[in-house]
Amino acid sequence: MNSPSFNAWKLVSLSPLPVWALVLLGVGLVLGIALAAWGVRREPSRGRKLLLWGLRLGAGVAAFFFLLEPGIRHLQVARMKNRVAVLVDRSASMNFPSEPGGPTRSAQVAAFLEKAAPTFASWQDRFTVEVYGVDPELSPVTAAQLSQEPARAGTTDLLAALRAAASGGQGSRKLSGVLLFSDGADNTELKAGAVGRARAALTDLGVPVSTFLVGQEALKDLSVEGLKVDDFAFVRNSLTVEVEIHGRGFSGQDIPVVLSQEGKTVASKLVRMTTGDDVKPVSFTFTPDQTGRFVYTVTVPTFPDEAVSDNNSRSFTLKVIRDRVRVLLVVGRPSWDERFLRGLLKQDANVDLVSFYILRTLSDDPGVSNERELSLIPFPMEEIFDTKLHTFDVVIFQNFGYSDPSLSIAEYERNLERYIHEGGAFVMIGGDSVLGEGRAAMPTLMEALPVEAAGPANADPFKPRLTPEGLRHPVTSIGTGAASTEATWGELAPIPGANLTRARPGATVLMDHPFMTVDGKNAPLVSVWDYGRGRAMVVATDATWSWAFTAHREGSPNRAYDRFWGNALRWLVRDPDLTTLKVTADPPSVEPGRPVGVVVQARMADYQPAEGAQVRVELFSVATQKPVAVQTGTTGADGVVRVEFAPPAPGPYKLLASAKKGETDLGKGEDAVAVRAVGPELSDASVRPELMEQIASVTEGKAYKLPRDGMPDVPLLDPPVVEVGRAKDQPLWDRWYYLVALIALLGAEWFARRRFGYV
Repeated sequence: MNSPSFNAWKLVSLSPLPVWALVLLGVGLVLGIALAAWGVRREPSRGRKLLLWGLRLGAGVAAFFFLLEPGIRHLQVARMKNRVAVLVDRSASMNFPSEPGGPTRSAQVAAFLEKAAPTFASWQDRFTVEVYGVDPELSPVTAAQLSQEPARAGTTDLLAALRAAASGGQGSRKLSGVLLFSDGADNTELKAGAVGRARAALTDLGVPVSTFLVGQEALKDLSVEGLKVDDFAFVRNSLTVEVEIHGRGFSGQDIPVVLSQEGKTVASKLVRMTTGDDVKPVSFTFTPDQTGRFVYTVTVPTFPDEAVSDNNSRSFTLKVIRDRVRVLLVVGRPSWDERFLRGLLKQDANVDLVSFYILRTLSDDPGVSNERELSLIPFPMEEIFDTKLHTFDVVIFQNFGYSDPSLSIAEYERNLERYIHEGGAFVMIGGDSVLGEGRAAMPTLMEALPVEAAGPANADPFKPRLTPEGLRHPVTSIGTGAASTEATWGELAPIPGANLTRARPGATVLMDHPFMTVDGKNAPLVSVWDYGRGRAMVVATDATWSWAFTAHREGSPNRAYDRFWGNALRWLVRDPDLTTLKVTADPPSVEPGRPVGVVVQARMADYQPAEGAQVRVELFSVATQKPVAVQTGTTGADGVVRVEFAPPAPGPYKLLASAKKGETDLGKGEDAVAVRAVGPELSDASVRPELMEQIASVTEGKAYKLPRDGMPDVPLLDPPVVEVGRAKDQPLWDRWYYLVALIALLGAEWFARRRFGYV
């Protein structure tokens, strides 16, 4: 057999004695040397003293040499290479030009890596060089791929890439260093710089990171950044939108900034850039006049020599909701029902109440020739029911049946009917002056109501009965579930009388009279329906106050009266949470290249989930005023379906949905979605040299601007020592001449001491 080859060696002790024994013997030798030196301390001759000290010291060293039994250990080793990770940023910002009219930043890195190939080859005896693209996960990449394939990652996360490179070095192949090529446009953990937890994470890497900044700082670009706006606003209340206009290369120029709502200009301002790299804050204050979700866009002009044109606009969605429901309450005469309802509406911070009394019925004889002489302040019929009617969200007639040809009530009836049909909300509360004595006085308005009068009122007390539709409808759902709602209504006091009415076809009866019938059906007590674009509700009694009176009298926590009227107002003004077809963009703002998701919830008229409903959703472009795509789907058992549109072009869009179950139309709904022209990755073309310098400084690496020549001398950790294969010990202490040297030293010392008179 061939003897094994050894390629390394080291000195070792072959002594069989334990370390503690060697230490004790060594201490004894030191004491012996010291004792000998002490014995010749009075020697007058300096030369003799030094000779005796030297001989004793040499003998002690020789003796310790034999105690240690030194030897040479021959080793067979195989050196392991460390890794050097070369990380190349593959985010979309690396597609920006490295300089005006120059190649992309990715192409510039590719050219540099080709020049650095000889340097990497010279490292092969110590390191394995691994080149990765950060996309955002690490994946092997070549210089050819960098120059030919455009970068596409939507975000830059340099810290995550460094962590991934460091974790890949666990085991025998340690990481000696990282070479990071990037423009520094990080928009995740290092967005605010290498501070706090991010700085600690960089320190924990334990390897030097040398950074190479790619791209120039002098690119000309104008961008809309730093958008600040609330997620929702209140209708008819002012709202402020704040943005930052970042201009590079526009010193001394005035830049117009425009805020638009789905193509219609809302506001505009002019800002002046004072430096070559300037950021100007701009704020717009406006007042939304409609409820719903809308897409707003902030835009600046696009100049022909800009590095990036897609970041000159920024879209966002805004949900406009009602701040306060404006309610008009018209009362025929004072009553307990009026007192409780008016008190409830006045104390509700979400209600802006305007109320009037009209203290006459059809049978009243004023005894004067001029009707207007009956009031010190004439009732503003024309202002309320004509010019200001559209400013009210809900109109409530409570026991009101007033009619007078001299005041043209017929004209106001037409206004009220038109108000409901065009999207208003109306409530008729019963009593002896309406749906009774005055029921024929307003025939046009009555056409907009879900019930019609069917006979004289009944004054017998009764407990209303909740219909199956009422168990599910949001107006009468005053409990935490169907069982709780039914139990709560059953605990309330009886109603002292009601008007006799008949439900119209298409009306939804929520509560009815358990004893009074019309055409073989129980007489409706609470009925609702949609009339045109609006909604109407009839409560065929003026005694709902008894629900509140009973609850307060008994000290019960049950607030059935408050909940009933609160639910009614929410349903009447079409609270988005109470619509039968709810459309929700998922999410409302979409990054470029991402699909548009839509969630549709369909419910029947009685608000039970519409399982198996056919849903149609249209993606409508606000910019072109044309439909872009249509998706259909079928709802599940919960009445919900999600559809998805392929990524559309940037801009504002409406989501228009409709649903049917069989031949039943479940209604329509809409929402808005903003598709951004650029994500955070492309919103700014600038480079961040300060971040790259911070990364290098924290990790004890070096920061460079991308050199035009070869690779500079970067700091790298040395590979670990060796991996031991076989070993062979060769003693050194067993040579005869070492023993002769020890005997000679001891003999010379004995002879000298005898000659000098110390023996």
